[in-house]
This record gives sequence, structure tokens and C-alpha cells, in this order.
Amino acid sequence: MNSEKDFLKSYSIEKYDRPSVATDIAAFTMRIEEDNSFRKDPVSKLSLLLIERGEHPYKGKWALPGGFIRMDETVVEGAVREIVEETSVKPDGLLYTGVFSKVDRDPRGRIISNAFTSVFSTQPKVLAGSDASSAKWFDVDLKYIKDDKYLLSLQSDEIVLTTELHLSVSDLGINEVKAENDVLAFDHAEIIFSSLQLLKNRALRFESIFDFLPEKFTLTSLQKVYETLTLSTAVPANFRRKVNEYVEETDEYTKGAGHRPAKLFRKKSNKI
Repeated sequence: MNSEKDFLKSYSIEKYDRPSVATDIAAFTMRIEEDNSFRKDPVSKLSLLLIERGEHPYKGKWALPGGFIRMDETVVEGAVREIVEETSVKPDGLLYTGVFSKVDRDPRGRIISNAFTSVFSTQPKVLAGSDASSAKWFDVDLKYIKDDKYLLSLQSDEIVLTTELHLSVSDLGINEVKAENDVLAFDHAEIIFSSLQLLKNRALRFESIFDFLPEKFTLTSLQKVYETLTLSTAVPANFRRKVNEYVEETDEYTKGAGHRPAKLFRKKSNKI
């Protein structure tokens, strides 16, 4: 065979196994529960966007927005298209979470998913479409139990979804997580855990944390977001020293009855 052109003429891709490629998106926002009294600090609730599957497999189960990519689009383009079709919201940006390729992750066959994480500064209204029969924001609670086990709870009004997750390390040094039940469709509980770990690690470096906030915010709000993402409690004075290089003061203060005015800050333009 003399040339690549001749080689390609005789080459048949049909001779080889071809797994299907899908994409899933874990979209988060921070819901702030304000109290009318200044005696109580606002409570930050991390929320995740889920869809109720309207078709088999896992019909009626809650899942991350996502689906198969098309032959004429990239994985990123497919991810954006799927979340828009199923929830009517469009992300401003995507963080690559990882590839999920367990052989039995999908009962339809050999399907590999590329997962992404997205953050919304405010909680947009959602409208279910495509093969999703419903779309809702669920408050997220992840707690460490013991022996590398975690408890993941997702709640939206009367709907509560709970599963234990076990974290382990493979012989190749790769973190692996396994859900103890199929309360969510496919391996989406494992994808959610991986997305939460991604956000936690980035928050510790003050990356992505500002994406959960409006342009101007109080240091208390910033600390609440930090604590929510990192599953930690920070001493206010220590936190303010730590965050000082990432924020700058504005001349503005919060307004509203029942609250002491608080100085508003914004992210420094030269910081991530």
C-alpha cells in the first residue's frame, strides 16, 4: 500500500468495537436562606440540578442532565446541547470532571460518559424538555461517615434521595467511588461525588468559589460558600486573612431591613 489515501480506502472502522459516547453535567448553585433578623447569619445550601427520566432505562429515576453526543459535535457541544434541551438552562462555563467507563454502567450497552461540572451564580428557573419528564433543584448534603465512606443526600421538597458512597484507590493510584444503591440512574451518584470533590479541591485554592456569588458580596457570604464546598468551619478572622489577597473592598454596603449594613467586596481582577 503506497499512500495513506489507499490505506483509508481499504480501512473499515466497522471491524472494531465502537463504544457509544455520552455526556453528563452536574450543575450547581448556592441557595441562600436569609433570615429577617440580623441575629442569625444566612444559611448557604448547595443545590444540584437533576432531571426525572421520562424514558427507559431508569424511567422515573432522577439523573443528571445528559445524553449521547452527535456525530457532528464535540463532547462539550453535546453537553451544552443536552442540558439546554432537558432543563432549558445554559451554563456559562464547564469544568471537566472526568471519564466514567465502567463496563456495566449502562444497561443498554457499552457507553462511556464524559462528565462536566457547571456553576451558576444564581438559581435559574428550569423547564423540563426532551426525554426529561421533570427538572428540579435538589439541596446537596455530603457527610463523611468513616472508613472512606460518605453519605450523599439530595432533597427537593418532599423528595429525598440518599446513598452511601465508598471511596477507594486502585492499584494504579486512581480514586474510585462506588454507590451502595441505585437511588439515582446509572452511575450518577458517583459522578456527583466526583464533581463535589472537584469543587472542594478548587475551593481550597479559591478557584471557582466566586462563580457561586454575585459580582459584589459580603465576606460572610464568601465564607459560607467556602465552608459549604470544603465541608469545613473557618474562624472568621483567619478566613479574612486568607482571602485578603483574592478580594478588594468596594464603597458599597448591603441594604435591607433587619440587617446590619455590611461592606461589599468583589474578586480582584488579577485573580482566578
